[in-house]
Amino acid sequence: MSVIVDTSVWSLALRRSASPNASPIVAQLRALIADDRAILVGAIRQEILSGVRSAEQFARLRDYLRAFLDVELVLEDYELAAECFNTCRRNGIQGSNTDFLLCAVAHRRSYSIFTTDNDF
Repeated sequence: MSVIVDTSVWSLALRRSASPNASPIVAQLRALIADDRAILVGAIRQEILSGVRSAEQFARLRDYLRAFLDVELVLEDYELAAECFNTCRRNGIQGSNTDFLLCAVAHRRSYSIFTTDNDF
């Protein structure tokens, strides 16, 4: 099964000074990559690359991430994300548009989401 790797996991793995608690998460990401199961969504790629301080770091990270193809999103992904957003909002649950998009993409394709974000 393919797994969408969320920004929170990539962030832990790409930090130079990762905390000791990050080790099992990073090991699991490495296993997903080795098994060719790690998936990116364009919005996650954008989040990872946003805020990189130097042009050299940006280029290095961009080139590294190019090894991971993005899931091609279709109209139904966006519609399902909006539907989920509206349903949750009516029931008092808040979330970001990106998080709902990830959920819609994962749901429609029977993917998992690997995240450390408590919103999920």
